[in-house]
This record gives sequence, structure tokens and C-alpha cells, in this order.
Amino acid sequence: MSRRFIIAMLGLGLALILMPQVSLAEDHLSQAIEHTSQAINFGKQGKADVLATHAEAALTHAEACEAAKANPHTAEAIKHLKEAIEQGKQGHADEATTHAEAALNHLQQVM
Repeated sequence: MSRRFIIAMLGLGLALILMPQVSLAEDHLSQAIEHTSQAINFGKQGKADVLATHAEAALTHAEACEAAKANPHTAEAIKHLKEAIEQGKQGHADEATTHAEAALNHLQQVM
């Protein structure tokens, strides 16, 4: 076999191995955005406990996205989601909503 053929097959194999991880990261990102948006909506209604629940779900997806494909915006979103959860559990809907909005802004910048 020619050297070019072998190199092309190795490149194709590598691409096929990495493609599912990129797709998985995008799926986790979209789920993180969806849950963060829901957290914000509940926070604006003053439902801090429900905000915290959705922020926890968003955090799980954001951390999975960060593990699959590291990005400084994802890391920053994770920090804000953790703060939103903490504030939500304390019943501070306004402060938790502010952090969730900051997290959403960072998550949207990952796309």
C-alpha cells in the first residue's frame, strides 16, 4: 500500500473517533443552555428552589461538555451555575437569577 493511502486512512480513523465526542459535547451544551434558560425563568418568578434544581441539571451538562471539549466560557459558566445553585438554595431568587443569566451568556458564547 502506498504511504499516502495509509496516512489518509489513519486520518479518517482519527476523525471518526473524535467526531462522536464533538457531537456529544454539543448535545451537553444545548442541554445546559436549555436548563439554564428554565432556571432563569423560574428565578424571575421568584421560585429559587426550582431555579436551583434546573441550575443543577445545567451544571451536570456543562461539566460534561467541559470534560469533552474544554473551553474558558464553559468553565466560567460552571462557576456561575454553582453560585446560582448556592444562592437558589438559600432562597435568594434575584441573586441566583443574575448568576444564571451570566452562565447563560457564557454558554451561548461557546457555540
